[in-house]
Amino acid sequence: MKLDPIKFLVNKNFEIDKKIYFISGNEITLIEKIKLKIIKSFQKREKVIVLRIDSIDNFADEEELFQNKKIYLVKNYKYIDKKSLSIIKEKNCIFVFVQENSQKIKKVKNELIKDKDVILFDCYELDQNSKITILNEFLKLNSLVIDQSVYWLLVEKLDNKYGLFENTLSKILELDQNDINFNNIKKLITINEAGKEKIFFYLLKRNSKIVEIYREKIVTISDVNDFFYYCKFFCKIIIESNNENEYNKKIPIYLFKEKKYLIGIYRRYNWEKKKLLLNLILSTEKILRKENSLSLIFGLRFFLNIKKITVS
Repeated sequence: MKLDPIKFLVNKNFEIDKKIYFISGNEITLIEKIKLKIIKSFQKREKVIVLRIDSIDNFADEEELFQNKKIYLVKNYKYIDKKSLSIIKEKNCIFVFVQENSQKIKKVKNELIKDKDVILFDCYELDQNSKITILNEFLKLNSLVIDQSVYWLLVEKLDNKYGLFENTLSKILELDQNDINFNNIKKLITINEAGKEKIFFYLLKRNSKIVEIYREKIVTISDVNDFFYYCKFFCKIIIESNNENEYNKKIPIYLFKEKKYLIGIYRRYNWEKKKLLLNLILSTEKILRKENSLSLIFGLRFFLNIKKITVS
């Protein structure tokens, strides 16, 4: 069974009751948002443990009486067939498959759509209708009234990636109602279009250049959070890839122009550097949660430390 990811997100009362979810597409921020909402939906109802496995062929049922329910995040779509699905449907567990689109998974998706016990989400960049749906729900939820000129400016100019679209809307809440006008929103959008994710591609530049571009594009706490998310994503695919071929497949399709650069970064990493990178991400995440007012400083320090590990 296939569900519209946007309708799923904006419907706060949507109850999910299936055991198997398959999230695919090429829009990473939307994929992550869907995955997070599925997990939170179950966490609201009962205690659950979130675990990660490579594929369902090495799934081991370790349930014990009165133990918390498990949500398995499955990295690999392989070994999905009618037999394996029937087996995991009998378990008291939830399975969430996350897979970027490719020709290889087309056959699997076609089979899953027919299964009433499976929910399939296809996550792509937002079109105009999706933006209108999200924006209408945002305005309703926050009891905001805006001019038609502002409304259509947001629909037309905001980013097609869900995460960036949502983050810009959240910045509007930081404005007073009287300040939500065409000129102020236009300025806000201009800042948002600066391309914070592109800072990662300055990683091998001189420190002075990194500081310059960081100060130009990262000006608010929300900017730091966006920037940290992008850096974390790029770092995670380095850490989780066992070899260059595997890493190459994990690079999102829309970054085809930057693929050569990213592969060059990966070639600088060995197991020890990956461990250092993981520890850096975890420690920075804790700091940003505790020291929100100092996040601008820590965001820059985080990126310079990534460079230090990379070039060492």
